[in-house]
Amino acid sequence: MAEGPGGLALIDRSQHELVLFDLDGVITPTADLHRAAWAELFAVYGFTDRDYLTFIDGRSRYDGVRAFLASREVDLPEGQPDDAPGDGTVCALGNRKDAVFRERLDRGGVAAYTDAANLIDRLDEEGVASAVVSSSRNARAVLSAAGLLERFEVIVDGVVIESEGIPGKPHPEPFLLAARRSGASPARTIIIEDAESGVAAGASGGFGLVIGVDRVGARDTLLAAGADVVVESLNEVTVNGATT
Repeated sequence: MAEGPGGLALIDRSQHELVLFDLDGVITPTADLHRAAWAELFAVYGFTDRDYLTFIDGRSRYDGVRAFLASREVDLPEGQPDDAPGDGTVCALGNRKDAVFRERLDRGGVAAYTDAANLIDRLDEEGVASAVVSSSRNARAVLSAAGLLERFEVIVDGVVIESEGIPGKPHPEPFLLAARRSGASPARTIIIEDAESGVAAGASGGFGLVIGVDRVGARDTLLAAGADVVVESLNEVTVNGATT
């Protein structure tokens, strides 16, 4: 584990050439929009924040539907990705959640966390590449709304995961794909994640460092999932010894 002064997470150009950011909850506060959309979708089942963290956070939309329904012993047909938003299939539920999320995003917009924007700027200044790895099919729309879409040459999102036919988080393949597309080895790549499933994916992929971001009081959970270090703010991350 690479740490800076006082135990802060350190990104060192001599060891690291790529940083892979999760999006929702790390770069933008859209995790709150997702959580609210899921709560609306599953209100009839008594959906809780613990359900979100355990069964939904970091997973693809349909995987999240499957995991949550299984926790309530509800069995629905899979359906098709082009199912109309509704309640009769896994895909229909996932598509209804997406419609709720997009409506909330369009209504309220989104801005990047200041600490995340500062770190992205600092990485650019120090010549360390960065990319986004998100389970969301809306990652590009969110990045565009936040004014950050052009900052990332490599984006592996839910659309890419599906088109490439690879497993999503907690499998490490989305991160490994982003590293390959960026021309970096896993050993020289850093993962920054706020979700248990994303941290687990990073921890199992042979990456140089997995930084957990705890904005919601989940430090112990992130450490148990395999984070090398957990920070409450990306201002605690140092780049070549200089605090962002």
